[in-house]
Amino acid sequence: MPIPFGKPMQRAAVLALTALSPFSAFADDSKETWRLFVADHQQPVVRALDAASGSELGRFDLTGFAALSLSDSGKTVFAVQGDKDIVQVISSGIALLDHGEHRDIEVYEPKLLAGEISGRKPGHVVTHGDDVAVFYDRGGKADLLRESALIEGKADIASVGTTAPHHGVAVPMGKHILVSVPNMEAEVKPDELPPRLGLRVVDRSGQQMGDVAACTGLHGEATSARLVAFGCAEGVLVARPGGIDGPKLEMIAYTDDLPEGKVSTLLGGRSMQFFLGNFGEDKVVLIDPDSATPYRLVELATRRVDFILDPANARNAYILTEDGKLHLLDVVSGEITRSEIVTEPYSKDGHWRDPRPRLAVAGDRIAITDPRHSLVRMIDSKTLKEAATIPVEGQPFAIVAVGGSGATH
Repeated sequence: MPIPFGKPMQRAAVLALTALSPFSAFADDSKETWRLFVADHQQPVVRALDAASGSELGRFDLTGFAALSLSDSGKTVFAVQGDKDIVQVISSGIALLDHGEHRDIEVYEPKLLAGEISGRKPGHVVTHGDDVAVFYDRGGKADLLRESALIEGKADIASVGTTAPHHGVAVPMGKHILVSVPNMEAEVKPDELPPRLGLRVVDRSGQQMGDVAACTGLHGEATSARLVAFGCAEGVLVARPGGIDGPKLEMIAYTDDLPEGKVSTLLGGRSMQFFLGNFGEDKVVLIDPDSATPYRLVELATRRVDFILDPANARNAYILTEDGKLHLLDVVSGEITRSEIVTEPYSKDGHWRDPRPRLAVAGDRIAITDPRHSLVRMIDSKTLKEAATIPVEGQPFAIVAVGGSGATH
C-alpha cells in the first residue's frame, strides 16, 4: 500500500557511519534533494515537482508539446518542441559542486530561462560536459552552444551543416562533432526526409575528418565513459577518442547468435563502461564494446514501454513492459532479478505518441508517470513496490529527475 509523504526516515546504519566518519562535520550540513520535471501529454506545460513532498515547485508554460532532455550536469532541462520549431530551457535550480573529498549541493528555485533556441523541427538535444548540440531535422544544421552561457543568458551559437535535412543527431566529443549523414540517393516522397546511411566526424568549423563510417538507419545515441555509441542496422557504431585526428569509429557487428533485429535506442552506463539498448520491441541487449562477446540478449515476456539505468546503483536497470510490470535487470549477470506490477497494462499498439508511462530515477525511488490516472508513481528501487503517489493535473508523460546529495555551507 502507498504510504503518505512525510519527513524522510533516517536509517540507524547511516547515522552510525556518519558518527565514525572523519568528515562528520559535513554530515550535519548534508542535504539530499530530488526534483521531477514532468511534461504534459496534451498541454504545453512542464511542471517541477519536489520528489519527496510531491509539492509543485513551478509551472512553466511552453509554446507546444515538449519532449524533455536533461543536461549532463543536471543544471538545465531542455523542452524540445519540434512541432513549434523551438527549444526552451529550464534551470533545474540544483547544482552539484565537486570539492575532492566531498561534494556541495546548491538549491535554488527552478525557472524558465530567458531566450529561446529556434530552428526548423528541432529533434535531438545532446550534451557532453558544457557542450550542447541541437539537431534540426528540417533545418540542415546543428547548433552548438555552451550550457554555462545559456544559464547566464549569453548564448553564442555556432552552427554545423548536416549535409541535408534528415532525422539525425549531432554529438559533441572534445574538439570534434559526430554528425549523422543522410542517404541522398534514396528515393523519398516530397514530404519525407531521407534515411541515414552513416556518421562523419567534423571539427568545430565543420570540416570533415576522414571518411563517412557506414551506419545504416542510424538511430539512438549514448555515452559511457569516453565512448559514444550509435545504433545501426549492421551493429553498434562506437566512437573512441583519437587525439588530433579526431575520434576513431569502430563497428561492433551483431553476432550470429542474435535473432533478427537491431538497436535503435541506447543508454550508457556511468560508473561502468557498457551500453544498454533495445533489440526489437520485446528484447534488450547489454553491450560491452571491449569484450570478445560484446552482446548479451535479455528476452522480455511482453513488449517494452520504457527502460532506464540507475546512475547511483551501477548494476541496476529498470524496464517497464506493456503488461504493467517493472523489471529489475542486473546488468552484470544479465538476469532479471525482480518483477512487480506497478501500473495497469499500457499497450504498445496505436500511435507511437499515445500517452504511456515514462521512467526516471530519483535517488532510491523510481518515478513512473501514469497518464491514465494523472499520477506520478514513486516506486522503491529495492522492492519495486509503490511507496507513494504524486497527483499531477492533466496527463503526465515525459519525465526527468534531477538531484543528489551534498554538503551545504
